[in-house]
Amino acid sequence: MAIQPRLVCLLAILISSCAVIEESGDLVLTKNPQPTTTLSLQSEELKNIPPAKNRPTIAIYPNSFRDLTGQRKSNSTFALFSTAVTQAPEAFLIRAFKHTADGKFFRVVERVGLDDLVKERQLIRSTRKEFKEEDKVKPLLFAGLLVQGGVISYESNLKSGGSGARYLGIGTSKQFREDTVTISLRLVSVSTGEVLLETLVSKSLLSTSISQDVFRFIATGTELVEIEGGISENESVSIALQKAIETGVLNIINIGIERGYWTYE
Repeated sequence: MAIQPRLVCLLAILISSCAVIEESGDLVLTKNPQPTTTLSLQSEELKNIPPAKNRPTIAIYPNSFRDLTGQRKSNSTFALFSTAVTQAPEAFLIRAFKHTADGKFFRVVERVGLDDLVKERQLIRSTRKEFKEEDKVKPLLFAGLLVQGGVISYESNLKSGGSGARYLGIGTSKQFREDTVTISLRLVSVSTGEVLLETLVSKSLLSTSISQDVFRFIATGTELVEIEGGISENESVSIALQKAIETGVLNIINIGIERGYWTYE
């Protein structure tokens, strides 16, 4: 049984359409995976701000900025135990503060691995004491500001929809879904305990899918050939969280400038 030439053409069109790159806002759908790269700051404005005249020293403790939502990944078919948001958001926060103005705005002291740091310093002291060395370990740098906050909201399916068309057995459709992640960020004075600066930032995540299908009766109309294909892509939650955190850091800097807590060089 031979397949009609018209059907062969339809199949060729369907297969070739799967390679199309579709742009939707900041999201790009492509069949080629992206190469592994070092994750850099997403905010160009944060990179290019001037250095601070008197660099404030800040500390970020492990539990001072974490996921407060408890949100699980959404799935309509079975339960998922994976969290929707990364459980180490302080890594993005430390990177944002540390790389602001190429590291010339804030002084970030280590507090995430403080136990290991203290143990290593004790080992140095005991070793020098055993060998009667006079050199002393320099004191740790203390922070004047504590960074507090966390991921306070993750909303799924705030917006969803799609569109499609079909003609003579050839169809195409497109669907989208929008989620939102919200973070809270504040700077607290160590000397007084006062909350000096505070901001809330929300970032949307876009998910899109494109599908195409074709069906046709062949032979005497008693046999049906149907082929489907499609592609979908979700915006990275980690990248969206990183952008929200960097926007929050930028807001903190601008508010601090307005209130006179620090100045540019």
